[in-house]
Amino acid sequence: MGFDNVMLTLDETVTDFFGQWDVYTTLIAGCLVTFFVYQVTSSRDPDAHPMLLARQAQASPVRQEGQSAVFRSHAAPHGMPLNSGLNVKDPGDSKWSRGRDGDLRDVWRRVVSGGIDREGKETGEKGRLLTVLGSEQIIDHDITDINRQIALIGQHIKGNGGENIAIYLPNSIEFLATLFACAFYDLTAILVPYDQDQPVESIISLLGQSKADTVVAAVGSFPFDVIKKSYPALKQLIWVVDEGSKHMDWNEVPTGTGGPVNVSTWQEIVQDAPATGLELPSVDRKAELKNILAFWPSGELVEYTHANIIAGIAGQLSSLPAAHRINHSDLFLPVDSLSTMYPLVLTLSALYSNAPVALNSVAGTSPDLVLATQGISPTIVVASPGTLTKVLSETAAKMSSPVYKIVHWFQTRSLIQQGVMPASTMFSRPFDSLRPIIGSTPGKLRLIYVSEQIGAKSTPLTAKNLSDLRIYTGARIIYSLASSKVAGAVTQTGVYDYRVDENSEQNAHFGAPVSSVEFFLKDTKDHKTTDESSRGEIYARGPAVVGGEASLGVNGRIAEDSTLVLL
Repeated sequence: MGFDNVMLTLDETVTDFFGQWDVYTTLIAGCLVTFFVYQVTSSRDPDAHPMLLARQAQASPVRQEGQSAVFRSHAAPHGMPLNSGLNVKDPGDSKWSRGRDGDLRDVWRRVVSGGIDREGKETGEKGRLLTVLGSEQIIDHDITDINRQIALIGQHIKGNGGENIAIYLPNSIEFLATLFACAFYDLTAILVPYDQDQPVESIISLLGQSKADTVVAAVGSFPFDVIKKSYPALKQLIWVVDEGSKHMDWNEVPTGTGGPVNVSTWQEIVQDAPATGLELPSVDRKAELKNILAFWPSGELVEYTHANIIAGIAGQLSSLPAAHRINHSDLFLPVDSLSTMYPLVLTLSALYSNAPVALNSVAGTSPDLVLATQGISPTIVVASPGTLTKVLSETAAKMSSPVYKIVHWFQTRSLIQQGVMPASTMFSRPFDSLRPIIGSTPGKLRLIYVSEQIGAKSTPLTAKNLSDLRIYTGARIIYSLASSKVAGAVTQTGVYDYRVDENSEQNAHFGAPVSSVEFFLKDTKDHKTTDESSRGEIYARGPAVVGGEASLGVNGRIAEDSTLVLL
């Protein structure tokens, strides 16, 4: 009898429920089912486990009085040496032995020989060097021909008594060829910031500080007669002539310049020499190499050793997860100037990884990213904060409709709360035409490098800025802290770190140190390390640091996730 009552009650309940069913109930039920199905089908695992983001650097077990613990990358744990080189193995070396750290000559030799697998065998994956001229003309250079140019320019400069070589060029094949020529022919390379609007007095001052005796410069980038009168130490001048100026005679020395100067053009040096039979000099591993001098944006002249730069390259090569490392299928484009050490180290890292590298003269302090990527489809870009700030402001102005703000909220939620890059949906696709057009094939850009340079005049990016840029460009972003005392980056954010502190409008953090650098904080008058927090002046140490150890000249603190934040 009891069972019959239960069934009767159930029948009445079901009848009553469906008896009240109407169109509104159908809509509500449909929305709930749709939402449930969407959540199940669209859910993705986070790109990185939250525990990996919770403690991004490794602190030393003890600390000295008056300073914080020493912080390192997890890739270079305490008790092990910091990453100092490229593990270069010469022919005949055992595959089990540790290779050499290497120098800049090994970077170029890797470009010439191609990729090498774990067994030490060549893979045949050779990199490419491209020159981008506008949106239609792209020159794919022959590596053998560039190798010949390096030999010819090095022999010419060395034969005419050059020792300190100032490179005053935009991003170009000639820039890299001159840099490698200095490495192979025992010359001191001086990276002079290239700016056609720079006063000639400023150029003379930079040449005087660096004691340059030879200048390799873009034709018409400065008045030769003024330079020679004001800087009598100049012995050689090599003009790099563009296509539109080849008909002019650039070898003539103006009268009254005050002394003999060997003036020649890059094209004549290369064209007048034999087409074959030229080889780069054999490498003497015991000889001490000349250093590379570079000017920091603050005007400071810094002297880097080959060991510093190679350690910086090694730190960059090991900083990315295996799935995102620079490889032969990428197209690398430095939009920032190569006369700055951070983009130069990244470009050398791309060359050593046998990735195709594209160069154009648009690169500079804050060029237009859309203009700089016309005609090509880069997958990796190095840009300045000014460039990305411009992209951010222009895109935000176009994508300001109330409907997009809802889409943007969902995409931001995907980044911050779910830890994944937002996927393209039917709701976001109508706004794709308003996004920045970076490259001729939208969607190929996968990684953007940007650095905050200590001492440079720029507006630091906030965590919200970086999050919006990831959504607008569809690329992951690595935000680095760069210093004049360190080749490459001091610290940089993880490729999967998309977090934003909604309660803070402060600048973004700078992640953990790369594997070639460790850092610690020294107490100052206003900032001290306690058992609860670490604050003080930032000091960097390691093979990528000029002199082995140096103060960065700024104060910082260690966040709860062991990342570095500037004060």
